[in-house]
Amino acid sequence: MSTQFFSKLSQNYIELLEDSEYYDITIEVGEDPNVKIFRAHMNILCYRSPYLRRTLSSNKKNDNGVLSHIKLPNISPEIFQIILSQNYIELLEDNEYYDITIEVGEDPNVKIFRAHMNILCYRSPYLRRTLVSNKKNDNGALSHIKLSNISPEIFRIILRYIYGGIISLNGQETSEILNTLIATDELHLQELVNYLQNYLIENNSEWLEQHFELIHRTSFQSNSLSELQNFCTNLMAEFPEKIFKSFDFTSLSEKSLISLIKKDDLQMREIEVWEYVLKWGLAQNPTLTQNPDTWSDDDFKIMKNTLQHCLPLIRLFSLSSKELTLRVRPYQKLFSKQLYEDLIDSYMNPDRVSTDNILFPRNIRTIDSKLVNSNIVSFISKWIDKTIINNSKFDHLRELYLPYKFKLLLRGSRDGFTPKKFHELCDDISNTVTFYKVKGENEIIGGYNPLKWMSTSGSWHKTDESFIFSFKNKDINNAIISDIENTNYALCNNFRYGPSFGNDVNIWNSNDQLTDYNNIRYKKLYYKKRIRDSEEIDVNYKDLIRGNVFYFKFFLFFSIKNYWNNSIVP
Repeated sequence: MSTQFFSKLSQNYIELLEDSEYYDITIEVGEDPNVKIFRAHMNILCYRSPYLRRTLSSNKKNDNGVLSHIKLPNISPEIFQIILSQNYIELLEDNEYYDITIEVGEDPNVKIFRAHMNILCYRSPYLRRTLVSNKKNDNGALSHIKLSNISPEIFRIILRYIYGGIISLNGQETSEILNTLIATDELHLQELVNYLQNYLIENNSEWLEQHFELIHRTSFQSNSLSELQNFCTNLMAEFPEKIFKSFDFTSLSEKSLISLIKKDDLQMREIEVWEYVLKWGLAQNPTLTQNPDTWSDDDFKIMKNTLQHCLPLIRLFSLSSKELTLRVRPYQKLFSKQLYEDLIDSYMNPDRVSTDNILFPRNIRTIDSKLVNSNIVSFISKWIDKTIINNSKFDHLRELYLPYKFKLLLRGSRDGFTPKKFHELCDDISNTVTFYKVKGENEIIGGYNPLKWMSTSGSWHKTDESFIFSFKNKDINNAIISDIENTNYALCNNFRYGPSFGNDVNIWNSNDQLTDYNNIRYKKLYYKKRIRDSEEIDVNYKDLIRGNVFYFKFFLFFSIKNYWNNSIVP
């Protein structure tokens, strides 16, 4: 099966019609007053029209440089424009009108290709620059160029794309496709570069992982291979230990290192990020010793200059006081005096406002969800354990508080949105957290239930430990958490209901438990704080479909167990 790129091909050939440099014939088309002079290329015309081939066979460009000229009065300029903008793949076999030869490959695998300068120039910016000084000489000698870095087999594939907008990868080894990509990038064929990158990622990701060092090195040698760069960076962020053990981390380019440590989802503790960055910096400066106590002021300046683009990306405020004291303080001269003072003061005076922008802790994967990140998990875990006392500036900038394992019990998109499924999967399990994504808004609401959900005909349950919450844009700085106020009405159980927190956050089916929920409600009643601006009561599902009111798009339900002893939260 071949892939076709006719849109770009057509565009390039239309541009070729406007060529003011490489044309070798003029054609006067139409009759007065609708006459137009077209500039064209004899080799193309001869392969597109037997009539023009016969007409032009004795009209090749004269040695004195005078252009050939013909008239076609019976065709309108508009129709002739359409005729000129077509596919030229038959020209690849041209043995008569070619005007350039291309020597491709290295001994012993070398082949000479015949081609047409005008087409190459309009399809490849690289070839256009190469050929601009290699026009056919007046003595009739053909232009000749060499492309020793590309194999003949790959260049034949690329030529079919250049002339016909077609490429077929059937039966090709992944290594051959990668080499085709490298050659395509060298010739600046960006449309094909983008296609081949995506093809490799979508169809050969396992091979790319197995040859990670090669793919990483190749992708970061070119600014055009951004998709492969992102693939490598994402893989390093997701499996840093696996990747760093498989190749020399210090061989990363600065660009690659920066793209990695920028990522919020880099699955490493911040102290490890700091130490890897230091290790990389030392590798770039082999004259520096491993012990910073022996460094001179000039040594610190050298390292600071090496890491100038990396240091601002280290989330220093996420470190513990012990990590800061033992593993960062010896390198304090790498940081501004103000920043280091802010770091120290953040432990001694948590309410002090920093003069620098502070990055939040990274989203270490602790939960099976793209909807909920680890910062939200940490925040909720703190509230469960009542560890949030003063909501100071630095409360949520330290290393994440992750004492619990969040086990996914129900995902609406996977398990459905019926009360029956909820009770099948979630009844008789204590210590659960519910998340709803509000459709059309970057808002998550939900609640924590320390008790068990049950299928009853309707009953209230008392607790002083439940709470409801709201997060906008996944920003914990603006989180709203509300504890129960009227403990007698903290939780509601009913076989037609989903998780229902008082009558504040409620979801149910008014007909039966077998079909999707058709009502959802938020209203401040039994919990202390309002967690969202608007309130809608007893909303019918038909209204929900119209999108006029608050309703959920995603539904996630987790049970919580202690990480350390696997026990249910007490």
